[in-house]
Amino acid sequence: MSLAPEEFAPAGVFLNSATLGLAPRRSVTAMRLYEDSRLAGTVDAVSIDAYVERGRACFAALLGRDPSEVATGSQASQFVGLVAASLAPGSVVLAAEEDFTSVLFPFLRADVAVRLVPLERLIDSITPDVDLVAVSAVQSADGRLLDLFALATSAEAAGALTLVDVTQAAGWLPLTHLRADYVVGGGYKWLLGPRGTCFLAVGPSAPPLPELAAGWYAGASRWDSIYGPPLRLADDARRYDLSPAWGCWVGHAPALQLLLDIGIDRIHTHDLALANAFRDGLGLPAGDSAIVSVPAPSDIAERLAQAGIQAAVRAGRLRLSFHLYNSESDVEAALRTLG
Repeated sequence: MSLAPEEFAPAGVFLNSATLGLAPRRSVTAMRLYEDSRLAGTVDAVSIDAYVERGRACFAALLGRDPSEVATGSQASQFVGLVAASLAPGSVVLAAEEDFTSVLFPFLRADVAVRLVPLERLIDSITPDVDLVAVSAVQSADGRLLDLFALATSAEAAGALTLVDVTQAAGWLPLTHLRADYVVGGGYKWLLGPRGTCFLAVGPSAPPLPELAAGWYAGASRWDSIYGPPLRLADDARRYDLSPAWGCWVGHAPALQLLLDIGIDRIHTHDLALANAFRDGLGLPAGDSAIVSVPAPSDIAERLAQAGIQAAVRAGRLRLSFHLYNSESDVEAALRTLG
C-alpha cells in the first residue's frame, strides 16, 4: 500500500514524480488559507519568513547539514549560475553530456572550458586539471544513479570542487552522507513542493560564491535591509537567498515536514520496492532507482490516457517514477497497460 494515503488524492494512476510531485493535502490547505488571506488583504508578510526557515531546516536535515549552510531560492539554474560565475576564466568543468540542461547551460554560457563525457565515464575522467565536477545525483531522463561516494573521493584526490544537483534524488534517496561543495535541489518533484522553491547548500570549506542576485532577503536582518546602503548581507548561506515566492513556501514547508516525519529511509525502501516490482513484471533485472525507463511503444500516449496513467516520455523512452503515494495496484496497472 502507499505511505500516508490520507494525504494524497491522485486522479487515476500517477507515476510522474520525476516531472512534478503530488501535493499533500496539508500543503493545499496551507496555500488556500494563504490565498484567502491575500484575497482579504490580511497577509502578514513577516510571518511567512517562518515557512521559509522551516523549509531551509528541513532541506538541511535531508542532507545532514546545518541550516546555516542552506540558501533558498526559486530555480536550480539560478544557483548553478552562481557557481559558474565564481570560477576563474578558463577553469575546467567536467560534466555528463546527457545531464539535465539546468546543470549544463550555466557553465556552457560561462567563460570556462566545459569537458563533457558520458555519465559512466565521469568519475574516471576526474583528472588534476579539472577545477569543478558538476553532475546530477540521479539522471532525469532515465533514473541512473551516480556513485556519490566515488565522486567525492575522486574529486577530493584530484583537488576538484563538486556541484551535485539532487532535484531527482532528494525526497526518496538518502543523502545524509553526501559529500559535495555545492548541492542544488529543486523542490517541485520528489520534495512535493509547488514550482517556485529551490535550495542551495554550500559546504563550510567551499569557496564563497558571488552574490549576483543579492536583494533585501539576503540581508543580515532582512526587514532592516529593504532601503538604502550600505551593503549588509547575512554572514552565512542566507546571503545567497532570493526573495521568496510567498505562497510556494507556505505550501512547501508542510510537505517537507511530511517527508521527514515518514522518514527518507522508509520512503526509499517503499519506492525502490515498487520500481523493482515493475521491472520484474517486465522481465528486467532489479535496479537501484525509483525511476524506470523502458522503450516507448508508438501508441503509448493513447494507451496511458485510456488507462488513466500519468507518466512521461523522455529521451524517446517511457519514464515512470514511483513515490510514497504509489502502491502495488499502480504497478499492476502500468504492467497491464504495457502488455
